[in-house]
Amino acid sequence: MKYQELNARRLAGLDRDEIVVVVPIAAVEQHGPHMPTGTDHILCTAVAEAAEARCAEHVLLTPTLWLGASAHHLRFGATLSTDLSTYIETLGDVARSLLDDDFRRLFFLNGHGGNVDPMRVALREIQPEYPDALLAGGSYWAVADDLLAGVLQGQHKFVGHACEFETSMMLHLRPDLVDQAALADAGELIPDALNGLFVSRDMRQRTQDGYTGRPDLASAEKGKTLFEGIADRLVEVIGQLASEPLGSEHRDFLS
Repeated sequence: MKYQELNARRLAGLDRDEIVVVVPIAAVEQHGPHMPTGTDHILCTAVAEAAEARCAEHVLLTPTLWLGASAHHLRFGATLSTDLSTYIETLGDVARSLLDDDFRRLFFLNGHGGNVDPMRVALREIQPEYPDALLAGGSYWAVADDLLAGVLQGQHKFVGHACEFETSMMLHLRPDLVDQAALADAGELIPDALNGLFVSRDMRQRTQDGYTGRPDLASAEKGKTLFEGIADRLVEVIGQLASEPLGSEHRDFLS
């Protein structure tokens, strides 16, 4: 079920205890010389809609929040961003709108790495207000680490930026938006960690041209395998969220 396609009476009649409200969150930002700025929005929306189509009876899917926390891309240009405090407040406001309407299961489905930390902060901030609700969040690719490791050929067996993974997904979904003549090895990625510590570096510091990994190894075939596999995994996760106990005390979660 898609939130924006239902009227108020239909929404009011949904079972608040069993429905998982999925809120896709993404970004619009530079993705190197070969990928569209809307990559995260396009991919996250497509994955969310594929999962919803597979288990519509358990899912209420909202429109994708296209604006993300993308300040680390701003020096490359071609990026729309909001500051962290605004983004955290926005996620909190969206969540409260649903929770105050008595929905009890909320899942932020993320499609942009820069959203992860503020998403977690937003969930932490609102959880004390709704201790009997199930509040979850995570990136869509996080459910399929083993799938990525088996499909991706480059040394980066993870989701980077306009990388082999994202480029393959886009070649499957919207090949018309990929400049295949510009596909190339991104070169060395400067790390954001030092001896277990986080080092805050933006994309101008970490990459030569605003992308990572080996998009030159991407293919539509890989993209289809990744897309279908991730959508299937998300259906499993949504099923788990739909059946997870609700409660505000430790005893509520004991089998």
